Amino acid sequence: MGTGLMDQAAALGGLFLAAFGAATILPFQSELVFVGLQLADAAGVGALVVVASIGNTLGAVVNYVMGRGVERFRGRRWFPVTQAQLDRAQDWYRRWGVWTLLLSWAPFGDAFTVVAGIMRTRWWVFLALVALAKTGRYVVLAWITAQAAG
Repeated sequence: MGTGLMDQAAALGGLFLAAFGAATILPFQSELVFVGLQLADAAGVGALVVVASIGNTLGAVVNYVMGRGVERFRGRRWFPVTQAQLDRAQDWYRRWGVWTLLLSWAPFGDAFTVVAGIMRTRWWVFLALVALAKTGRYVVLAWITAQAAG
């Protein structure tokens, strides 16, 4: 494997980690990494979109799994969410439903993925909507970056 392939693999690996971390409760932004790699022509745009989308979707899966397990921690003194907050989130999700997962790409959208786990959203519905939203965001970001770079 040549140096160019090693550089490309490192760039895509870093992007995956950034996208994964950004989809969890960690305070991180993958967009800056994505745009920087696109402008540096570190890899093809298609590869950047695929890797970022997979990483970001898998990060959302972590949130979903955490949400599925939250019930066992409810009411514990150290648990960072009050019963009232959980009840409010569940009521809100019941009202607006799974379609809120199409906003999982947005700021605070990661909370939707946790609530989807709490509410036991069907796995395939969760995965389809989140993957669509996350991929759509990176496609739009790639297009905007290409237009701005001229």
